[in-house]
Amino acid sequence: MGKFNVKETKTGFVFNLQAGNGEIIGTSEVYSSEKACKNGIESVRKNAPIANLEDQTVEGFQTEKNPKFEIYADTKGEFRFRLKASNGESILASEGYKAKASCKKGIESVRKNAAEA
Repeated sequence: MGKFNVKETKTGFVFNLQAGNGEIIGTSEVYSSEKACKNGIESVRKNAPIANLEDQTVEGFQTEKNPKFEIYADTKGEFRFRLKASNGESILASEGYKAKASCKKGIESVRKNAAEA
């Protein structure tokens, strides 16, 4: 089973979503307070299972409604995803993946782990 880890940084609070094997599958933005950070976790729990998928690496991709996972290519050509809440706010971001299939597996891992973490 996955888990959320909250940690304090020099500039605020962040959380990571870890899969059952301990691998970090997503990281939050920096929040100004621990309470706001915990609200971000609840937003991931609520939105991840129902989020649409928008693959921005496909030419002429269809824009999906929020909440959604966005797959995109970073400046190194790696595939990443971010989860956006119903209000369009980015609430979770991934590491870079060499293959799009691996990125999609990361999204499925978030869907599976977030609700029970």
